Amino acid sequence: MEIAYWIVGGLLAVFYLYAGGKKVAQSQERLLPMMGWVDRVPMPLVRTIGALEVLGAAGLILPPLTGILPGLAVAAAVGLVLIQVGGIAVHVSRGEARLIGLNIVLLLTAAAAAWLGTTWH
Repeated sequence: MEIAYWIVGGLLAVFYLYAGGKKVAQSQERLLPMMGWVDRVPMPLVRTIGALEVLGAAGLILPPLTGILPGLAVAAAVGLVLIQVGGIAVHVSRGEARLIGLNIVLLLTAAAAAWLGTTWH
């Protein structure tokens, strides 16, 4: 189970480090073609979501890697599940239910990471 966690957690961390980093660093105009929802969400909230994603990525990797409070990895994974619940809600509220496929995959993957994190530490 530990190997499975590292695979799932590592892939999630790479994704969220990239996506969160973009939200933190790029302008609304640069984000808009890939993330159409940023036109209706205040940029401070977009930046906050990005920072939470980056922190979630770090939380998936650093605690179990260092052995310091490895349970925080489970909390990070649950936090990423909640981010995707919010993402699904935003898409549905905008009439974009057809765009929630990636959100559902990320939600399920983060839920799997949370479960895997409870099985080995």
